[in-house]
Amino acid sequence: MEVIGVIPARYSSTRFEGKVLADILGKPMLQHVWERAKQALVLDDLIIACDNELVASVAKGFGAKVVLTSKDHICGSDRIIEVVNPLDVKIIINIQGDEPLVHPMMIDSVAQTLLNDKKINMATLMKKIEDPKDILDPNVVKVVVDKFHFAMYFSRSPIPHLAKSSDCQDPVYYKHIGLYGYTKDFLFTFKNLPVSNLERIEKLEQLRVLEEGFRIKVIETKHDTIGVDTPDDLEKLKNYLGTHRI
Repeated sequence: MEVIGVIPARYSSTRFEGKVLADILGKPMLQHVWERAKQALVLDDLIIACDNELVASVAKGFGAKVVLTSKDHICGSDRIIEVVNPLDVKIIINIQGDEPLVHPMMIDSVAQTLLNDKKINMATLMKKIEDPKDILDPNVVKVVVDKFHFAMYFSRSPIPHLAKSSDCQDPVYYKHIGLYGYTKDFLFTFKNLPVSNLERIEKLEQLRVLEEGFRIKVIETKHDTIGVDTPDDLEKLKNYLGTHRI
């Protein structure tokens, strides 16, 4: 296989237990993610990786391919590694189970970037920030890139910082969208990287990649997502869906 998508779906979320099964328009959130990911053109397979029998049962009920993983994993990438370890595959796309608005073109663009350039080991997405409130929101991760669209830094703070003496009055800010693609080899490299100082400070796992000297390709997308971390986020998503078609 060339490309597979894996959706890590942990039941025991600290801030919102069972959120992947939360009802959205009559379907569990996880089903929305899976249905939209299934529309991606480049995926040879799509797997839900979960640690809970109830989640597995629900996912199988709507037709998903499911792998039940260890409950001991501390992050989604470890869960993905357990799933892909025995598989003969080149590219893995990590699709967040709490991003029900993920667009299939997001998946395709990340996968195609890795397929087209063998020198790229990891890729992700960014979206131009339209709402000024998001610039100051620490829950909205920002990213700056170099002229080749490789990440220079990710932060919960506004980056770039607009200095008072700057003659630039309208900087552009980009939101990081946490959909990742990796080559299989690099996914195992990533697993073995030590937790970095910047990662501890910002609470952003991808910073260990940059701090170890590896590069992350960042693709700009016009599509946005709404991540669900808390019950309040779920209500915001429902309100959004009340006024937008997906």
